[in-house]
Amino acid sequence: MIRSWFDWVDTFPTSIALRESSYGYTILLTSHVVTMCLFAGLVIMMDLRLAGLGNFRTPFTQLQKRLFPWQATGLTFNAISGTLLFYSQPLRYYGKVLFWTKIALLIVAGLNALAFHVTTYKSVADWDANPAITPKAARWAGIASLALWAGVIIFGRLTAYNWLTYN
Repeated sequence: MIRSWFDWVDTFPTSIALRESSYGYTILLTSHVVTMCLFAGLVIMMDLRLAGLGNFRTPFTQLQKRLFPWQATGLTFNAISGTLLFYSQPLRYYGKVLFWTKIALLIVAGLNALAFHVTTYKSVADWDANPAITPKAARWAGIASLALWAGVIIFGRLTAYNWLTYN
């Protein structure tokens, strides 16, 4: 059933046009990498503070206030370009274990951020300005985020290569 959906999307005229465009796919791929760098760099800055590994002089809420709008912008454009890359060649990605691993890590990274914001972040006023008292849950959320987003990037880049596929 899933394979038939991928086959169906692959035949859309706009999917074919994007795939066969002289510059469309290249522009999408470049914008995906650039926006990934923007997003990941800013996430790393915030996660280093959470994990207790950097940005000690800046209260977490202040760091988040500065970085979050740019993170959201990077994530939005990265998701758009990634979706269009997938849309342009759905059958290329269907059988790639590396692609599906990337997607799974992406979901877990999102769930990690959500869990942090609905639990640990509620007490941010207590630990905001003093990294020495950052709760263990916040530290683990930062460490997990660093590892998960690194995995998303690594598996995303490896997806470009044709090994480790299944049919």
